[in-house]
Amino acid sequence: MEFGLWEKYYKDIIEDFGFSRSGDEKSAKLLDEILSTEGCLTLDDLSQIVGFSDKFIVFGAGPSLKNHVLMLKENHDLKDYVLVAADGATTALIEEKISPDIVCTDLDGNVDDILLANLRGANMVIHAHGDNIDKVATLSSFFSNVLGTTQAQPIGNLYNFGGFTDGDRALFLSVALGASEIILAGMDFGDKVTKYSRPDLEVKVEGADEFKRKKLLYAEKFTNWITENEPVNVINLLE
Repeated sequence: MEFGLWEKYYKDIIEDFGFSRSGDEKSAKLLDEILSTEGCLTLDDLSQIVGFSDKFIVFGAGPSLKNHVLMLKENHDLKDYVLVAADGATTALIEEKISPDIVCTDLDGNVDDILLANLRGANMVIHAHGDNIDKVATLSSFFSNVLGTTQAQPIGNLYNFGGFTDGDRALFLSVALGASEIILAGMDFGDKVTKYSRPDLEVKVEGADEFKRKKLLYAEKFTNWITENEPVNVINLLE
């Protein structure tokens, strides 16, 4: 999605959630400064790294995730796919001894597992926004092979492919990387939140609060936009 089109949605999101555009821009500037010092990937770099396949699997952190992971392990050769984990979904993959090729994260998931995936070869797509500026400041430099993204105007080393949550951002990224087929696993868009998504939960699954439900509605909206506007076959395992 071109930024000119994305910005129209972005303005709606800012108004709907009461976000600060200046906060997003401040976080983006910080991430860009860190990546300028530490080094980072470009989209071309990442395209070459995952160029072995144009078939992708995007793993979201919804309640169906673990069942979908087990089903995919049994019925597919995962080596034929580029595996993209959305933030906390990384934990479920590690539990099943699966190494993602890419992790899309705003650093809200289990950071130890995300770091472990990175050490095992996963490429990181770290997203900066106004609510995670402290994590961007303290955690970003611990990762290698990082591509940076923002939901505001892209600057410097940062990209904006579109998308609002880690899950649908992973989907937009996959399109930008040339995917012809994308399987969606654990992308529920429902009214539940899992411990994969929020590691501080005391139970595995609980009802989503209003904030999370609104985010999931936007995630579903942007996923539908891709299926309707991009030349890619999107297969949602929930359907």
